[in-house]
Amino acid sequence: MQDTPSLADRPNISDTLTVTLRNMIVDGRLPAGDRVNEVRLAARLGVSRTPLREALGRLVAEGAIATAPRIGFSVCPLTLAEFEQIYAIRTILDPEALRLAGVPSPEGLGRLRSLNRAIREARDADKVIDLDDAWHLELLAACPNRVLVGLIEQFMRRTRRYELALVKERPDARVSVRHHARITTALRAGDLKGACNWLRRNLQHGKAPIVAWLKEREAKPGPTERRSR
Repeated sequence: MQDTPSLADRPNISDTLTVTLRNMIVDGRLPAGDRVNEVRLAARLGVSRTPLREALGRLVAEGAIATAPRIGFSVCPLTLAEFEQIYAIRTILDPEALRLAGVPSPEGLGRLRSLNRAIREARDADKVIDLDDAWHLELLAACPNRVLVGLIEQFMRRTRRYELALVKERPDARVSVRHHARITTALRAGDLKGACNWLRRNLQHGKAPIVAWLKEREAKPGPTERRSR
């Protein structure tokens, strides 16, 4: 039985597979610690192994999948230790990138407002996170240090499965658009320092509920963890 019957007929199949596999990891259909049998998984999803391997490779870059010679792919667990190590760095990187970027153009501020409205109206977990990432990247679009922006994009990918897991388990734990509005208000007033401070607070606000959820999850294993044992 296929998890997504029409998957092979969709455009950008590797992109779609990446989303599908990430969700399968988060909800336990691909349990933590399991080795990935590519032949069986490809048949299960109704796709060939080529786009499947491409999608698995993307998830390796996110830290959701591990790979080893002669062993292949295996599913990585969600852990508080990993999350705290990788998420705290963004509270350093993002404000520095914004400082270097400076105040966006009026057109850029308009795009930020439009994205923030879309975040508020989105209901799908993947869409909420996609739009939030797009908002942050638009905020930093003028940063001249592209290596710094590239690092931020890497950390976005590494934290995505944690954010997705929280939004799925707690639908009310959505991205706060209030901080985004305060950042753009500060920028519109030319207060770059204030905007950087609000950006730091926004990232800290996003971290706290995920840390609380992971602590609760590790203290008392939920259904997903029990199924994977």
